[in-house]
Amino acid sequence: MDWGKVTYIFFALMSLTTTAGFLYDNNEIALFVAASINLASTLLKIGVRNILSAELFASSLVADLHLIPAFIIMQVSGNLTIAISLAIGAVIANVFSLALVLIESAKTRDEF
Repeated sequence: MDWGKVTYIFFALMSLTTTAGFLYDNNEIALFVAASINLASTLLKIGVRNILSAELFASSLVADLHLIPAFIIMQVSGNLTIAISLAIGAVIANVFSLALVLIESAKTRDEF
C-alpha cells in the first residue's frame, strides 16, 4: 500500500466532506475547518508528479479561492448567503478533483 497516496486522497476527500459539513451546519468554525483542510490538501498536491497533477492542483486552488473569501466574508460582513454560494463552488471543485483522482487511478492500473 502506498501511504503517500493514502494521505493524499484522504485530504482530498476530507476537503470535500468538511465543506459539505459547512453547508449542513452554517457556522464559522465549520467553514474555518473546511478552508484549513483544503489548504493542507493543496499543499500536499504541490510536489505530486502524476499524469493529471496540474489539473488536480488547479482544482484545489479553485476550492481554496472559494473557501478563504467565504470565511473572510462571513467574518467581516456576516453574509451567510455569499459564504454558502462560495462553499458550493468549492464543493464542485472538490468533486472535480476527486473525479480526476479516480481517472488517474484507473489510468495507473491500466499501465500495469
